[in-house]
Amino acid sequence: MPVLSTIAITTGEPAGIGPEIALRAAWALRGKVRSILIGDFRLLSDLAMRIDLGIRLQAIDMDALRGGRVLDAAILHVVDCPLVRVARPGQPDASNSRAVLRMLDIAVEGTQGRVFDAMVTAPLQKSIINDAGVPFTGHTEYLAEKTQTAQVVMMLAGSVAIKESSFPLRVALATTHLPLKDVASAITTEDLLETLTIIDRDLKKWFGIASPRILVCGLNPHAGESGYLGREEIEVIAPVIAVARKQNIDATGPYPADTVFQPSLLQQADCVLAMYHDQGLPVLKHASFGSAVNVTLGLPMIRTSVDHGTALDQAEKGIGHANYRSMIEAILLAAQMAAQGMK
Repeated sequence: MPVLSTIAITTGEPAGIGPEIALRAAWALRGKVRSILIGDFRLLSDLAMRIDLGIRLQAIDMDALRGGRVLDAAILHVVDCPLVRVARPGQPDASNSRAVLRMLDIAVEGTQGRVFDAMVTAPLQKSIINDAGVPFTGHTEYLAEKTQTAQVVMMLAGSVAIKESSFPLRVALATTHLPLKDVASAITTEDLLETLTIIDRDLKKWFGIASPRILVCGLNPHAGESGYLGREEIEVIAPVIAVARKQNIDATGPYPADTVFQPSLLQQADCVLAMYHDQGLPVLKHASFGSAVNVTLGLPMIRTSVDHGTALDQAEKGIGHANYRSMIEAILLAAQMAAQGMK
């Protein structure tokens, strides 16, 4: 039998859909992936009973996992991370925020310590973590800090359908969770070159792409219109692309963001690098929302996540309203990346 990847899955904001989609996806993939849920055991046990009486859960501690305990593939194992207060669907509680972050810490420590082959994260409610007095801008930035990684790259991976065929669509970001007014100053020569280097390296390492082809967006409308609509393309982006190409990175551009996503270009590319969050992600989410995967490149480990948020409104309606396809895709991609990295 093939060796199963061991994937840590953090269950995210307990008042959102995270616990449900993590549980459903992990159970659906049993026998294909060895999923270790990290979350409140009592909450997950209650959910399991309401979803399917056949779901079998068992608590396990990190010492047992580190010791190489043989796990029954027919059982979902849970590293218990107790909440301070019982979670109410749709109503986040700031008092649970530190327990939620502890889930991430356990997954990071276990993945870096090779207890897990990769980690997958369910969505968090950023606002409630900040309400608890913990500055938090997102998973991407938090994981970079925890792993002492100087620079990471947020990339979403999905697919786009053209007539009767489909092909991969990957969109990476030069900047992530910034106010729009701060984007231009955040795009520096050094950071942009490092971003291209990380994309090139990690697409080779984790995705098995021998020579990644990267399309680079401009920042301004019409890619600056030869300087009439902005000079970032002339002064920063184009020079960085030239340097990258001298380093054998197959980057081209800068392309106007309103035309770079046309099929004739995408079919010749492995990744599009957008300059900011809402420049590239609306296109990807239009093409494959609910099945795309968020990947953090540049980390010393594999981390994937879903392409959506906590969906508090769906959680408040009760179980059965959440679509867990993106979580399934995130777990499968993490397992595929782990297998690729072992080659």
